[in-house]
Amino acid sequence: MKNSIVILLAIGLLFSCNSNPEGFTLNGNLRGELKDGTSVFLKKIGDNNQPVEVDTATTTNGEFTFTGVANTPELHYIFVEQVPGYTAVILENGTIEFNAQKDSMGFAEIKGTFQNESFADYMDQSRAISLQARSIQEDMKSATGEAALALQDEMTELQEEYKDFELNYAKANPKALISALVLDRAISTKAVEFEEAETIFNTFTEEIRSSQPGKKIQQNLEKLKKSAEASKNTSIGAKAPDFSGPNPDGEIIALKDVMGKVTLIDFWAAWCKPCRDENPNVVAVYNKYHDKGLNVIGVSLDRTEEAWKKAIADDGLDWNHISNIAYFNDQIAQLYNVKAIPAAFLLDENGVIVAKNLRGPALEQKVAELLN
Repeated sequence: MKNSIVILLAIGLLFSCNSNPEGFTLNGNLRGELKDGTSVFLKKIGDNNQPVEVDTATTTNGEFTFTGVANTPELHYIFVEQVPGYTAVILENGTIEFNAQKDSMGFAEIKGTFQNESFADYMDQSRAISLQARSIQEDMKSATGEAALALQDEMTELQEEYKDFELNYAKANPKALISALVLDRAISTKAVEFEEAETIFNTFTEEIRSSQPGKKIQQNLEKLKKSAEASKNTSIGAKAPDFSGPNPDGEIIALKDVMGKVTLIDFWAAWCKPCRDENPNVVAVYNKYHDKGLNVIGVSLDRTEEAWKKAIADDGLDWNHISNIAYFNDQIAQLYNVKAIPAAFLLDENGVIVAKNLRGPALEQKVAELLN
């Protein structure tokens, strides 16, 4: 498990929330040998995900000051000239006290405003778990046999403990920006289910929900909701959603118009090697069972019309085809929650999905079964 401060800094790109209209004063104190006039840089992450300098101050007896107005609290970083490392600080209106040893920038003490103290509280608890993880990792370097297995189990338990800690912290601190930060990470790493993530998010204050990380969470939750609905609508036993699209000649073809006693919806693309490798099997099954009632409709996720048409001809795919030439942004792929190809849905005569992603002999066996 990586040091928690490193993880947070790596994912902390532009976080903000609402605040009162007062200005901020950041009073800094750096301990250790540091000559007067040393530059201190205040930076944030820009649109290209690179640090952008916001302001510069110089030290006098190790002290420096930044002042300004924070319309919304936002994550910034403090760098010191010729000093390794950096420190994350949330600029928000109020007086922020920053104290650090120049050789330990990652362990700075920041207090004076609610968001920074919440951040510090989270980091204190997070570091305690991280220290346990590092201890286990050190022991694992020399452990063998059953001792190594036991340490692996201990590490797995600790990782689960860390995940629970983060989610519980977010639940218990709905006013803290750090809560939105950790929930956003949990969603992006799939460490939390949609329902739980939505419940936690709804407990956040309006200020946190409308912050930049809050808005990002909301967007991701909307995507997850659509994905969950698509998965439900295309599960085995569900009626296959109808769709339509242009065929190679530009004519619009709908699923309902090409249904057979058994219908295979085949998501593929010319650039997809596993798809091309499976095509001969689909061709063989189609040729054997088409006269008995099997129809196939190919939905291509190609990037170019030329590649799509050439692959149809080269592989001898003598069935209906449609494509919006939109790669994975294809609306039909999104309707069926297709995130990887090849992907296939087998329908009975009523348009009910009876099987998914069958390949090789399994596909022919199921088609034969459905056609008796």
